[in-house]
Amino acid sequence: MARARSDSPLLFEIIEKPDFSFETKAMADGLWPVAGMDEAGRGPLAGPVVAAAVVLDPANIPDGLDDSKRLSHLQREALFLRILGSAQAISMASISAEGIDGSNILKASLEAMRRALVGLSVQPKLALADGRDVPPGLPCEGRALIKGDQRSQSIAAASIVAKVMRDRMMCGCGNHHDRYGFEVHMGYATVRHRTAIEAHGPVARLHRVSFAPFRLGGAEVNEEESFVGLE
Repeated sequence: MARARSDSPLLFEIIEKPDFSFETKAMADGLWPVAGMDEAGRGPLAGPVVAAAVVLDPANIPDGLDDSKRLSHLQREALFLRILGSAQAISMASISAEGIDGSNILKASLEAMRRALVGLSVQPKLALADGRDVPPGLPCEGRALIKGDQRSQSIAAASIVAKVMRDRMMCGCGNHHDRYGFEVHMGYATVRHRTAIEAHGPVARLHRVSFAPFRLGGAEVNEEESFVGLE
């Protein structure tokens, strides 16, 4: 007799941690190196989308790898340094706000991941991508993993590298445009950010003017506050 399924909530939330099982299976199938790919910055109103590709050393995987969103700033920074010091290969690429406006955020994110992968110093035989889509034009086999940064340590490492690098870029933008607070909100649509946009207008080549708040509001772009360094 089948046991009835309980609809009571779990006493403790089960949090899955990424492991190396996808990579180990690929190695057993003769697919090595394996690169993990992820991006940071899909949702913000400003700044680039940044992607990273990482090939971990199976014999030297840093402890604590996880989805970058589940880590604190200090944890990400510490793991970033450990990844740099232990991985077999790391590459990063970005698509500027202008590039995003010229296509769309999904295409820009996938293209950033493709660029990061082809920039690796080793040629992977398999690329694991976070999300539902495999970037087109990869030089090797690609597989998409939904919530991959919570399932694969290689993708988790890439998510940390992409997040840390993008945050540092946005802090640089904050130093250049001190009226917007980019170093605090990283370009996301916080109250402070939206208030600054209303007061000063969007920054040319830094704000994503194809995004809804700008298209619906018809804000005038502030050319004097332009920032060209995010290509």
